[in-house]
Amino acid sequence: MTQFDKRGNPVSYGRQKGIDALDHAFDLLHAYQADPLAEVDRIIADHPDFAMAHAFRAGLLATATDKAFEAEMIKSVAAAEALAPKANDRERLHIAAARAWLDGDWERAIEAWGRASIAYPRDLLALQFAHVGDFFLGHSHMLRDRIARVLPHWQRDVPGHGFVEGMYAFGLEEAGDYEQAEARGREAAALNRQDGWAVHAVVHVLEMQGRVAEGADFLAAGADGWAPNSMFAFHLWWHLALFHLDADDAPAALKLFDEKISAAGFGQALELIDGSSLLWRLWLLGHDVGDRWSGLAQKWGARIDDAYYAFNDVNAMMAFVGAGDSEAQKRQTEAAKRAAAGTGTVAMMSREIGVPACEGFAAFGRGDYAKTIELLLPLRAKANRFGGSHAQRDMFSWTLTEAAIRLGDRALADAFVAERLSWKPESPINRGWAMRADKLKATQAT
Repeated sequence: MTQFDKRGNPVSYGRQKGIDALDHAFDLLHAYQADPLAEVDRIIADHPDFAMAHAFRAGLLATATDKAFEAEMIKSVAAAEALAPKANDRERLHIAAARAWLDGDWERAIEAWGRASIAYPRDLLALQFAHVGDFFLGHSHMLRDRIARVLPHWQRDVPGHGFVEGMYAFGLEEAGDYEQAEARGREAAALNRQDGWAVHAVVHVLEMQGRVAEGADFLAAGADGWAPNSMFAFHLWWHLALFHLDADDAPAALKLFDEKISAAGFGQALELIDGSSLLWRLWLLGHDVGDRWSGLAQKWGARIDDAYYAFNDVNAMMAFVGAGDSEAQKRQTEAAKRAAAGTGTVAMMSREIGVPACEGFAAFGRGDYAKTIELLLPLRAKANRFGGSHAQRDMFSWTLTEAAIRLGDRALADAFVAERLSWKPESPINRGWAMRADKLKATQAT
């Protein structure tokens, strides 16, 4: 007899106790609270023939975008596939998605989760996996539209309604609808102060609009809700550090790096990305980051040959450049080129963005600013193809602006500065670049 989870989705497993426990594990992931992996491991120990539990574990490991978890993911996919003949259609879509991801076809994986969310519009797990998959592939409008497809099925009394609103808010922000994104994000965050993704959506609006003081205040005011026991807190602390940096307070940003962003020891790639991204911005502006680069580069070094995800590779390259490790830079570029020679989504991202971006950042590190611009400038229009958010991909604009000024290219420096001032006219960082560009012009005019 078919059983159902708490949102009315069909489950092939026959023991309600296991289904209820898995619902709890799902809710931990929806709120990015620790620790859904430990929870599902306990469920599988008690219910080893629960297909959906194995599929959930596989999806959870997949969306960590870190080869360090691949061996465990292989086990979960194999276990889920062995149980697939007894699974229902919904569960088989989850299993197919995990298999596609493991095979390197991330686009097919996301569409399988997306199909599950269309067929079962209250399958919040499928929706979330597809949503974060759209994020990793830089599908900005799908971050919005995939959620919009199911909104009519998520009345306020449906468990998890706020999580759907939070995802929709982030999709609206990435699609440029800042007013609606902020309103819906704030509403979702008010419904559940632990909902880090809803908080994240609001923060992105404030970041993109240059509302630095508001952003810092918003994060600080809600930290007692979203920070405790959170698997996502390191990223929100990163956003707070960006607000401090944009307010010309580098010491506060470094303090957050030391006390919050690196607090978990950079055990996964998602944490390392934020570490690299923050130090790179500080370093570009001439701030002394001490020996922080070396520790970060050492962590990335354990992944240097993985070439698992181009976004990881580029952020690793920034750490190797910051640490002055030319051998690691060479190895990272070679790894990205090997990935680019393959097939599937990962290969596409490496070919189109990963390889030239790695080479461009390496060129900046050795002071070849003309080469930096040659390699990075064409990527600006298509950088979304290797994932991340608009705020994360801003590293290209930062690097190009600094490279143009250091090169002494007046036209490019003026262009990049004008671009940045158009959407953040009050930013001390952007104004600083404008002043340097003006001095460059005055110096060259004489």
